[in-house]
Amino acid sequence: MSLKGRAYIVGAYEHPTRKAIDRSVEQLHADVATGALKDAGLSLSDVDGYFCAGDIPGWSAPGIGPFGITEYLGLNLRHLDTTESWGSAYINHVAHATEAIVSGKCRVALVTLAGRPRAAAKRPDADHGNRYDSPEYEFEAPYRPQVTNMYAMVAHRHMYEHGTTSEQLAWIKVAASQHAQHNPHAMLQNLVSVEDVLASPMIASPLRKLDCCVVSDGGGALVIVHPDIAKSLNRPLITPIGAGFHLRHLNGGYFDILKSGGVRSGAEAFAQAGVKPDDIQYASLYDSFTITVLVQLGNLGFCGEGQGGKFVSDGALISGVGKLPVNTDGGGLCNNHPANRGGMTKVIEEVRQLRGEAHPAVQVPDCKLALAHGTGGQLGGRHGASTVILERE
Repeated sequence: MSLKGRAYIVGAYEHPTRKAIDRSVEQLHADVATGALKDAGLSLSDVDGYFCAGDIPGWSAPGIGPFGITEYLGLNLRHLDTTESWGSAYINHVAHATEAIVSGKCRVALVTLAGRPRAAAKRPDADHGNRYDSPEYEFEAPYRPQVTNMYAMVAHRHMYEHGTTSEQLAWIKVAASQHAQHNPHAMLQNLVSVEDVLASPMIASPLRKLDCCVVSDGGGALVIVHPDIAKSLNRPLITPIGAGFHLRHLNGGYFDILKSGGVRSGAEAFAQAGVKPDDIQYASLYDSFTITVLVQLGNLGFCGEGQGGKFVSDGALISGVGKLPVNTDGGGLCNNHPANRGGMTKVIEEVRQLRGEAHPAVQVPDCKLALAHGTGGQLGGRHGASTVILERE
């Protein structure tokens, strides 16, 4: 089924806070929901479809799940979708909301993300719930896999197989800082050089401190509506035209550590949209670490597999300089990573670029076709990968 023109993103909002010492998670969800609806010219009473994931309050409480937050927001729903795929969930929900609108389950869909791991001083992997009853726990826990260890292993493998260097990884952080200097809300607004990245403390070899994303509070929301509603609002017409999702697991140990779920989710999205990677004018790519971006570039077809290091060198990801502007808000490496889940902000910046509302210093001229991609979970481990291609009509 073609998605083009079947639904439109008419509202997008990113919470300005990066440390929510005076806001609860519920309040953050309410803030981003009302912000996105105001951007669309709608209200909470218009919403009849709600899409959320494991960042909502009460997710782990038996028998409660999403019901508390829907009551808190005062939503009167016909449709509810709580599909959880960690950081990629919110990209996935763009497709789910579009499909729900097409099938008549709802007409105004709201997607929210919010959290406060920075104020609560939670580790990036602290919200993954109780793992003690998971089937893999007793086999993997003794080896203490952590987020940084897993991504460092992927980076080492990329270096071994393809000759990728730490200097090439550093260019991804440099591009993020070039963009973040224009974002007043970004946590890290100072420009950094390749030398600065290489001089930062080693966290898990070969990844250094500046190869890692920030930990932030905040959140974001999207409003996706039926075409009849979209055309009654005074908003740019931004429509999904292609989407894909793939669940990647370890297959009992028989898997390629450098092949993410993006290989399949990207191929699905491009096929449905009827476009190629070379057609994309802007890309929002999950950047939990610099290696995350490098792997995605190859897996999505923006460069040959293993050629990401060469592709990103010398400013290729910097808007106005390189061939593929990436994460023009500063991304997770410099701007924010709310609730340790970066997919939502990737779509929000994608929408800004298509509307022409990004900062003038990083706005892609006449941007009509953009892509957002996210991995929820861990590269080198189990994760869900989501890709969505949006077009401005």
